[in-house]
Amino acid sequence: MGATVVARQTVPDDLLLDLKQLGFTEYEARVYFQLLLQSPATAYEVAKASGVPRPNTYNALEALSQRGAVLPVSESPVRYVAAAPEKHIDHIGRKTIALCEDLVQRLNKLTPAANDTYVWTLHGETSVRDKIDLLLNASKVSIWVKAADDVLRVHAEALRAAAERGVEIIIILFGDDTGEFSFGESCNVYLHEGNGVRMGSADNLFTLTIDHDEMLTAAIEDEMTASYSRNRAVVRMAESLLRHDYYMAEIYARFGGQIDEVFGPYLRDLRLRTFSPEQVSSFRDKTGLR
Repeated sequence: MGATVVARQTVPDDLLLDLKQLGFTEYEARVYFQLLLQSPATAYEVAKASGVPRPNTYNALEALSQRGAVLPVSESPVRYVAAAPEKHIDHIGRKTIALCEDLVQRLNKLTPAANDTYVWTLHGETSVRDKIDLLLNASKVSIWVKAADDVLRVHAEALRAAAERGVEIIIILFGDDTGEFSFGESCNVYLHEGNGVRMGSADNLFTLTIDHDEMLTAAIEDEMTASYSRNRAVVRMAESLLRHDYYMAEIYARFGGQIDEVFGPYLRDLRLRTFSPEQVSSFRDKTGLR
C-alpha cells in the first residue's frame, strides 16, 4: 500500500534558502522536504504533495538518490524515504571541508609568493571582532595584546582557550583588574605603565600580534576599523611597541616611585613635551595634572 498523500506544505523560505546554499536545487529541496514530512512515498505522491511537476520530481529524486539524500526502499512502484538530516547534512559538511582544504592547497600553488606585503583594512565591529577571534583561535606559539578591559572582555573565551593550549600570552591592560584575564601559567597580564590608566588617543587602539607572524590593530571609535598584515616589517613594528610596553610595565613594577619622582605621575613631563595640543588637553582632563 502506498502512503496517504498529506496536505501540501510549502517549504519555509529560510529553510529553502539554506538547502539551496548546500547545493540543493529548488525542486530537490521541495522533494526532500516532502519526504521528511512523509515517507515512504512514490514519485507520484511526492509530486502531488509538493507541487513539483512530475517530470521534475523524477529528475530530483534521481539526483537526490545519487547523493544519498533519499533512498529507494521498494520496487513496482518505487517508493522513497528521506535520509536522516543529521547524517546527510553532516556528510555534506565533511565533504565540503575536505573539498575546501584540497582547493586551498591547489589554489596556493598558483600563487608562489604569499601576499605578505599587504595591509588589509576591515570595517565594522562584526568584521573586526570575527577577525580577532579567528587569529586568537588559530594561535600556536604566542599572543601579545594591548587593549582596554572592556574591549578585551569580548574575546576572553578565545584567550582562555589559547592559554589552555599552552600559547604564551602577554597582555598589556588598560584597566584595574589583571586577575580577570589571568588564564593560567602561560598568561601574563600587566597594567599599562603600572596603573592601567587610559590617557591618549593611542589608548583607544587594540593591538595584537600572533605567533610573531601576524598583527592587527583596531581603532575603537564610533565605527570600528582595523588593519591586518603579515608584512614582516609591520609585524615587527607592532611587536616592538608591545615589547616596550611590557618593558615599561616591568620597570614600573620595580621603580615606579623613582620614575614618578623624576618625570611626574603618568610620565607627565615626557608626555607634555611630545603630545599634540589635543593630546595635552586629554591628558590634563583625565589626570587633573598641569
